[in-house]
Amino acid sequence: SLFVSEYFSQSAQRLSFYSWYGNAKVFHFHVPEDTVLLRWLLQASRGKEPECTSMEVTVHFRYGAPPVINPLGTHFPANATVRPSYNISITLSSAVQNTTFVNITTPAAGDWFIAAHLPEAAGRIEVKGFSTPCTYMFQADMFVLRLTDMPVLEPGVAMPQTIVSPAKPLHVKVFVPKYTARMWFELRSCMTSERKACSVRVVLGSITLPQSFQRIITCTGNVNCSVSLDSLPWEKWLQIMVETLGTANASVSLEMLASFTDCRPGSTSSFLNFSSLNHSQAGSGPGSPTPSTGMALPNTSDQRSFCLQNQPVVREDLDVVSVRYRLLNGPSVAVYSVSPTLLLLNLNSGMDSGGSLVVNLLLNKTSLSQANATVVACVSAASPVLSLNTTQNCSTAFFQGYPLSLSTSSAEAMLIVLYPQTDDWFLSLQLICPKGQSECNPAEAKVTVIAYLTPCFNDCGPYGQCSLLRRHGYLYAGCSCKAGWSGWSCTDDTKAQSVGAQNLATLLLTLSNLMFLPAIAVAVYRYYLVEASVYTYTMFFSTFYHACDQPGIAVMCIMDYDTLQYCDFLGSVVSIWVTILCMSRVKKILKYVLFVLGSLLIAMSLQLDRRGVWNMMGPCLFALIIMISAWVYHGVKRRHCYPSSWKRWVFYLLPGITLAFIAISVYAFMETNENYYYTHSIWHVLVAGSVAFLLPPRDKHKKPWAWSQKLTCRYQICQNDREELYAVT
Repeated sequence: SLFVSEYFSQSAQRLSFYSWYGNAKVFHFHVPEDTVLLRWLLQASRGKEPECTSMEVTVHFRYGAPPVINPLGTHFPANATVRPSYNISITLSSAVQNTTFVNITTPAAGDWFIAAHLPEAAGRIEVKGFSTPCTYMFQADMFVLRLTDMPVLEPGVAMPQTIVSPAKPLHVKVFVPKYTARMWFELRSCMTSERKACSVRVVLGSITLPQSFQRIITCTGNVNCSVSLDSLPWEKWLQIMVETLGTANASVSLEMLASFTDCRPGSTSSFLNFSSLNHSQAGSGPGSPTPSTGMALPNTSDQRSFCLQNQPVVREDLDVVSVRYRLLNGPSVAVYSVSPTLLLLNLNSGMDSGGSLVVNLLLNKTSLSQANATVVACVSAASPVLSLNTTQNCSTAFFQGYPLSLSTSSAEAMLIVLYPQTDDWFLSLQLICPKGQSECNPAEAKVTVIAYLTPCFNDCGPYGQCSLLRRHGYLYAGCSCKAGWSGWSCTDDTKAQSVGAQNLATLLLTLSNLMFLPAIAVAVYRYYLVEASVYTYTMFFSTFYHACDQPGIAVMCIMDYDTLQYCDFLGSVVSIWVTILCMSRVKKILKYVLFVLGSLLIAMSLQLDRRGVWNMMGPCLFALIIMISAWVYHGVKRRHCYPSSWKRWVFYLLPGITLAFIAISVYAFMETNENYYYTHSIWHVLVAGSVAFLLPPRDKHKKPWAWSQKLTCRYQICQNDREELYAVT
């Protein structure tokens, strides 16, 4: 045999602490056909900064779709079926880098996914630039060993083979045709080169994670051994591996035989179904004829000649990771007891595994003639279940399906498959009676089937946002929850905020901006009208930005969210800028030039990086340099400290500076996701209060506002002060 090794690599990704699925870094690989060995090379590394500590990286594996993970232990939505993912942990302690290998023999061909993440996020809101977080990187590489000339086992033809040594097992493959109900595999004439009884182990199927359903049989002696498999994957290659358990020097010769039992399908589709579909899509006029299906429901004698009843299903692509399935013969299907009714749900495009498959069944109680009968359904991938009436087991040869049941007492059933694997999915329905099939022969049931693929189930609900994530060309969806809600679809209310808490948070964050009113009043009283206009702008947009930024139901947006956020950030930085420049007591013309020029530069820097700390610290430091220089100039010119009044320092400057430093400390070091609504409200109050204290007094030559003199509503006697000139004649 000729083996070929292949290597696949993807660029490293920076790991994040886990709070939702978007924090997990996903790697997507494709394993080629005839692969006999798969080896993952996993490399995790951390930076050399002093902030870097020991860390544990969790890596999840899954075949066919991204792994469904739950590191936070939250609840999944009702009717969702979840199977634990296969994962390993990589520890980064004293070593800067850790390399781990994971080997998988006879892996299934197709898409494989890896997801890696750090432990749960602490929830602290970090200001960009105040601290340097440690960098944790992860990279996954894939090595495959592929057999280029794997022997093909023809159905019904015995194939002799030889196992040279235990180190070189035998690999063969057989193609499973469509509508295969059962495969019979037999191994016979097994004998070693020493003419002794052989001992071999036969492994049928490939490994899939997180669950693998390989069939393993051990054959010893000269007795022929065989195995029967029901519900094999249709139109796929089935890999068979045979390895000897004997001594290392003896070779083993044997014969293999595979035979299939086919299934004769009965279909209710016809050409008129497609005419009916096109007619319903295009719409019909008042005089246009309406085509009928032309198909009567099969009677019991017709059903006995079929092992299943096919129902034609149309796949309708709506958007990215969004598909709707429509039945050609209407939303209801007839279900019988003799043979199962089968619906094909095609999820084989390669881009369908990043959403959620939803199957909703509704039983028409009036159509069920047997009151004690039950409609049993099974949703499975790759192959359908064709023996629901005998085994009532929703499992195929290599896949564990998802069972559903309908009865008169429970007429509705729903199934949610999170991240369904890339394959053809089948929905099998069959009628079962407690006293046996004879009781159900004349009975039938009408079941309405609603099936669709959606990016996020229920669009993540009212407390979540459905986000479309991308890894290279692969797209998948995830829910980002808010207001304390959690879970895969934001349905876990264990830590959810109540409506009262949401209203309180909104009121605190919005009404705390009214603390700018004293600062505005002080600025107007002291003739700082430009500064008062800036504070009014800041108060207005900060109020409505936080009213729009709320995670719960107490939300009000007067304009686009991004616009409100930009205006809030711009007003905050410009307010600090004009306040410090006002304190510097420079000439008016220079002050207003700096006002305009600084506002333009701040607007530019915020457009480049809105959350950067230097967008606030830069203007503050530059304005402080101007203020200190101006104060030094005034002090040298007057030959005493500036400001000269100790009352100005004690009652205004020191309280204002203290409030400003406390506000910066709360903003930079104390805010978390849980306490944001009151810590940020404290930030609003402290900043607005510091502005009211720090504004300098008005100029001495300006009189206070005298409204009775400014706004007069009566006649006044004007005195002419001009000097009269007399001409001397």
